[in-house]
Formats: sequence, structure tokens, C-alpha cells
Amino acid sequence: MSLFDLEREESVKEPLAYRMRPQTLEEVVGQKDLIGEGRLLRRMIEADRLRSLIFYGPPGSGKTTLANVIANTTSALFRQLNAADSGKKEMEKVVDDAKYERKANGRKTILFIDEIHRFNKAQQDYLLPFVEADVLTLIGATTENPYFEVNRALLSRSTVFELQPLTAEDLLELLQRAAEDPVRGIAGEMVRIQEEALAWLAHAADGDARAALNALELAVLTTPRSDDGYIDVDMEVVQECIQKRSIHYDKDGDQHYDIISAFIKSLRGSDPDAALYWLARMLSAGEDPRFIARRMMIQASEDCGNADPRALQIAVSASLAVERVGMPEGQLILAQAAAYIASAPKSNAASAGIEKAMQEVQRSGNLPVPAWLRDAHYNGASALGRGIDYKYPHDWPDHYVDQQYLPDRIKHMTFYDLSSVAYEQRLRNWFDSIGKKNYGKERK
Repeated sequence: MSLFDLEREESVKEPLAYRMRPQTLEEVVGQKDLIGEGRLLRRMIEADRLRSLIFYGPPGSGKTTLANVIANTTSALFRQLNAADSGKKEMEKVVDDAKYERKANGRKTILFIDEIHRFNKAQQDYLLPFVEADVLTLIGATTENPYFEVNRALLSRSTVFELQPLTAEDLLELLQRAAEDPVRGIAGEMVRIQEEALAWLAHAADGDARAALNALELAVLTTPRSDDGYIDVDMEVVQECIQKRSIHYDKDGDQHYDIISAFIKSLRGSDPDAALYWLARMLSAGEDPRFIARRMMIQASEDCGNADPRALQIAVSASLAVERVGMPEGQLILAQAAAYIASAPKSNAASAGIEKAMQEVQRSGNLPVPAWLRDAHYNGASALGRGIDYKYPHDWPDHYVDQQYLPDRIKHMTFYDLSSVAYEQRLRNWFDSIGKKNYGKERK
């Protein structure tokens, strides 16, 4: 048996995704914003001048790959733990070894912790003094937003690098590399792969390199050889070997907040197409429809206001209807309400008005109620001057009379700055008709 055959026989014992993991920066595909020429992370790795790092990104985007590249290039001692199956005992061993290595050989230790978000606060706190004293250089990898899951003290001593999902072009390059590599890849297996099958797989993997390589390997391992001894991998085969895309949506993490934020901003931005898309993303991921309905009630008031008062009525009705109908039919009701709110005229006059009023209350405190507005429904009220000179609006033409309702100190302030949109324009016209000219500006 040749040396080549021995090397290949040893390599095929590991899964394809593990074998194809890049060993150098040049082999890494994607993430050019992080490791392109002149980028900070690349400079840190090439100069072997690493500080503590947090790699944050979706599965298969290259977090462990970058840690592997660092392990292959650094002069420091490299240790790895997985937070899912490691505890304080394992961390204490790494710390003791790091102290010895530093004292005996003057050598630094890099500790890579995969899935660092699985460590609880106490476990993360244990690492802090050793990171602070430079006994350890920490590299953490997480699929969860580190600003939610990693202690602030550790974050403040680390540089966070966010990895993006790999593009279909990146994945195609990686799959082609695996197909052509006779040692680490599958070229030595006498495999014929249709180009369109590889292209489809690169797209279907949804940015996840591990999923793409696992599907390719499964296709090779489960397909019988043809009469000429080759394994033929075509479109039908790869479509069977990759699972349906999962919807990335953690109801306790940043995906939850990012997608609901996109939904809210689409409603506010009068884009019903986008609103329905983000609604579908939430529903597909199993979001609580009651949560969505509550958000739409808030948005109808905050962003439509009195430019279209029906928006709030529809949002409230949708909330009640979803409670009674349930899912999956409730998605029709949510969709109708979302489309209406997104399409409705917009005004934030009411929400801006209450915010301004709240700020004024904080600023000026408990200003006295004008005497003519005070309660006069008790004996002795008139002796105290309560309610005297109050003008009852219904006794006047158009059921309106000019009268001061604000405290003296702020009697010229305006909080409800009416827009000229839709129904609020009608309100403006009404105020004009009864003599409240230029309502929405500072009162004179």
C-alpha cells in the first residue's frame, strides 16, 4: 500500500465536513469582511497577536473553522472545550495547565470554548479573572447573540466578530473542492456528480457549510455504484439527502427581536408585502400568534393613530378573532390585519403627543389644576372657588367654547401636533371651522 493510500485511508475515517475543514486562512471560503486582506482579524491571526475573541454566527458559517486555523498558526498552547459537555473540573484543568505553561515555558494558552452560550453565569465568571490576568486568551463560539448570552465583563474584554451565512457561491466552491480532493474529499471514491446537483445543494444548504458537506457525503454513501463502478450523484439524489430548511428563529434570542423589528418597521413603512413576509417567517417558526396580535394593536395606535382610526379597530378585532378561531386559520386573520395596517395612512401624532406630555410632567411636576376645572360636586366646593366660571361646551354654538384647560405655566404648549394626513386632516378642518386656527403649533 502506497503512502498516498495510507494517508487517504486514515482521512476517510472522519466525516467529510471534518476532513474538509480549512487548515489555513487561504483555504477559508467566505467571511471576507473579517479575514480579507488587511482586515483586523486576519492581521491578528497572521501576527499571532490575539486578544480574547467571540465568534458569533449561524451554524456552519465557520466559527470552529477559524478557531482551527488559529490553532494551526499560533505559537500559543491551544486547548478546546465544548460548553455542552464541560464543567468547572475541565476548566480548572485548563487553567492549571495554562499557569504551568506560562511559568515554565513563558508560553500563552488559548482556550477555545464552543457553544459558550451554554455556560451559565457562574461558569463564565470563573473564567473572568484568568482572562483578565492574561493567563488565558479566550475564544468563544456561539450561535446566540453574545450581548444576550455572554457576561458583560467577558464581553468588555473581548472583540466580537459576527460571521455571516455563507453565500451559495461560497458553498459551491467548497463542494467542488470536496468533489475534486482525492485525499480529504471524495474524488478517490469514483464519484460522478452533476454540476447542477452541486449548485442546487449549495443553494439548499442555506449558508451552512456543514449541512452542505454532510448532504454530499450522505449522497455518496447511500448511492449504489453503477455497472461501470461509478457512484452517480444527480439532482434527485441530493434532493433526498438534505433536509428541508429550518427557519432560523430563536424565540428567546436576537432572531426573535430582529424579525419582529423588521415586521414592525414594515408596517410603519407602508410595505404590506414585507409585512406579510415577516409575518410568515414568524408563523412558520412557531411564534405565538397572540404576541403578533398584541404588536399589531400597538402599531395601529402608534403609527396610524387618527390618520386612520379603523386600523386600531381592525387590530383589536383580529386579536379577538385569533383567540377564538385558533391556528392555522388564525393566520388569515393576522394577515388581513397586517395588510390593512401596512396599507393605512400613517401618523404618529398621538404617540408623539403622549411622549411629549410625559416629558413635560417629568419636567414641571405637579402643576395645579385651574380652579374652574376642579371638581365642584361636593358641599363647600363653591366656597373654595372650585368649578366657578367653568364654561359648559354644549351650551355654545358647535358645542365648543374657547377655554383654558392646561395649567397656567404651560397654557401655550401643544402636545397633539396634528398631521395633514387622511382623517387627521379632517380634524384639522374641524378645528379651523370652530376657530382653533393652526392647531398643532404653539398656541399664542
